[in-house]
Amino acid sequence: MPLGMLAGVLAFVLAVQVAETRGCPADSPSTSPAPTTPTPTTPPGDVFTTTDGVRFIVDPVVSNLEIPWSMAFAPDGRLFVTERPGRVRIIDMATRASELALTIDDVYREGEAGLLGLALDPQFAQTRFVYLYYSARLPAGGAVNRVVRYREAGARLAERALLLDGIPAGQIHDGGRIKFGPDGLLYITAGDAANTNFAQDLGALAREILRINRDGTTPRENPFGSPVYSYGHRNPQGLDWHPMTGQLWEVEHGNVGNDEVNAIDAGANYGWPRIEGSQTMAGMRAPLTFYNPAIAPSGTSFYRGDRFPRFVNNVFSGTLRGTHLLRLIPDGSAPRIASQEVLLNGRFGRLRDVIPGPDGYLYLATNNRDGRGSPIATDDRILRISPAP
Repeated sequence: MPLGMLAGVLAFVLAVQVAETRGCPADSPSTSPAPTTPTPTTPPGDVFTTTDGVRFIVDPVVSNLEIPWSMAFAPDGRLFVTERPGRVRIIDMATRASELALTIDDVYREGEAGLLGLALDPQFAQTRFVYLYYSARLPAGGAVNRVVRYREAGARLAERALLLDGIPAGQIHDGGRIKFGPDGLLYITAGDAANTNFAQDLGALAREILRINRDGTTPRENPFGSPVYSYGHRNPQGLDWHPMTGQLWEVEHGNVGNDEVNAIDAGANYGWPRIEGSQTMAGMRAPLTFYNPAIAPSGTSFYRGDRFPRFVNNVFSGTLRGTHLLRLIPDGSAPRIASQEVLLNGRFGRLRDVIPGPDGYLYLATNNRDGRGSPIATDDRILRISPAP
């Protein structure tokens, strides 16, 4: 076993808690209570410090959300958030006011399925396009996962367009993260929908990272002449690109433990269900590191801001079962991990997503109301990490 991988295993024999669960105009207003906007406060002495001396505080910026899953900032500073039961909210970060932008009427909200990923068009200021990944209930029964596009106007989403359909769905393992890459193309994580019969079937649109053009067509450069970009993934939950090298990093849930961090290349096979964790097989990629027991890593982002100089080019991943913020420090520009650290261990419960804001702060979404957490009265929340005074 490579030394970096062994270090990842030994450093993270963490206490096990619990893993994932649940999922509205076709688009009409919701009857759920609107989220609240607490006054940010930090109790005296509530300052966190990393091993290399970075001091920071954590403040709630929005409370009482219902299972937030994905976040994205618009160029004007507004925060777009999905709630798994089928809602998109837009939060004015200056006033903390929340607008209900969309409720999807055919969302399949069983188990881990529902409204999941969200991404804004790279030219959002001109196009106003918002992309969503959600589990759709079929009229004849069952469900599929879909990628759809809307146009935002006046804090409402309309002009729906279906871009990609027929991604296998289930009550668990729906993948669901979507992000635009540096190439301007949309990347989509698809889980195995708890169906090992998909094995390594490249035609199933399951257990894969998919890549499409902004209009839903297949890019000419895709390795298999289909939306498939890489395969052999069990339940990929987070992805982002190294700011210096453009290398795609991905995190996914393993079977019993063996949660992985992978460096992704076009056309590569990452092994599931044949191998995972420390196992190897010819023609299949091993992870950069993996975790036993499971930590269930989810939304993942490289830090690109200027408020935390020591965080630049570090990778941050919210963990569900681990109930911590995972910090990975890459080994320069190489796809290797030099060191890693657990932050906020157990402090805010299950963390679903983490993104850097345009203000240079880090923003986290909790996921404590999904049936597997222990919510407090104000969950679920959007939290902001800022430098300690």
